[in-house]
Amino acid sequence: MKKVVRATAIAGAAALALAACGQAPDENGNTSGNGGGTGTETASNFQACMVTDAGGVDDRSFNASAWKGLQDAEKELGVKAKYVESNSETDYAPNVQQMVADDCGIIVTVGFLLGDATKAAAEANPDEKFAIVDFQYEQPVKNISPLIFDTAQAAFLAGYVAADTTKTGTVATFGGINIPTVSIFMDGFVDGVAYYNQAKGKQVKVLGWDKAKQNGSFTGDFNDQNKGKNLTNTFIQQGADIVMPVAGPVGLGAAAAAQEAGDVMIIGVDSDWYESAPQYKSIVLTSVVKEIDNSVLDVTKSAAEDKFTNEPYVGTLENEGVSIAGFGDFESQVSPSLQQEVDDLKAKIISGEVKVESPSSPKS
Repeated sequence: MKKVVRATAIAGAAALALAACGQAPDENGNTSGNGGGTGTETASNFQACMVTDAGGVDDRSFNASAWKGLQDAEKELGVKAKYVESNSETDYAPNVQQMVADDCGIIVTVGFLLGDATKAAAEANPDEKFAIVDFQYEQPVKNISPLIFDTAQAAFLAGYVAADTTKTGTVATFGGINIPTVSIFMDGFVDGVAYYNQAKGKQVKVLGWDKAKQNGSFTGDFNDQNKGKNLTNTFIQQGADIVMPVAGPVGLGAAAAAQEAGDVMIIGVDSDWYESAPQYKSIVLTSVVKEIDNSVLDVTKSAAEDKFTNEPYVGTLENEGVSIAGFGDFESQVSPSLQQEVDDLKAKIISGEVKVESPSSPKS
């Protein structure tokens, strides 16, 4: 398993803000002409390309984080970076084919839903290098490197924090679409609450997800923020005072509902919402973070240096590929004992003393 080095919190926050807005790209998504980096002549001729999922490059979620990884590659390696945005599933195959035709040194596709289009293009173009965020093939494809994350581990910690913090005894989670890269967050969250209940003799209830049945509440897409707002209002009416939306930009609708309620907190996903969605930072309790940017930078570097392999990158708590963010404005309200319990629980998950398991966990 390859490891990546996580940036400092301050640098990461600044870079995430850059990912959300970025430099103004030209019509092809280029942000800096010749790459603007300090790499070699070979690196400056290397083009790293990305195909987004629906939600776009500035979704303040996994697309933005992946694009940040390519922007970092521009700065650190001197490569050229470009992207094309998908607005719907019908865009996936044509967008991937566009990048194949654009002489890309590596094509990074973002999201579980691009799995089929990426595989088809890779098999039709065996000399092209691909990486895909949030998808692992049952049978490895020789020219695709999967970038996958055991987010259940970090979501477990978030569930534990939510269970300790709730004042109503009810928390909630929901997804955009019921796919493994969404439900894995929800599995970890539910298990974290259950672990807290067992350890503390409590009965905190989770709305929105039944892990045993692998079924729960979903909005049906990752774009319509009104759906996230309406579903969150339903949870609030049922007593939830902490909500974790796993739905890309739809989650911002959940945050809007929580903010309007006045006494409801949000747990962000993918990025640290305290930094990436500052308009809601006063209600962000914490976030379950995937360091997608680091994995994209890592695989781009490997391809540019002709060291590419199809070995999966698996982000875990141990290699800091996933993490739980800080408590932002709630830092002073979180007891030292809870902070210590979270640290201890993290160590137990890393050591294997506490097992965090999901049907959607990456396969080693």
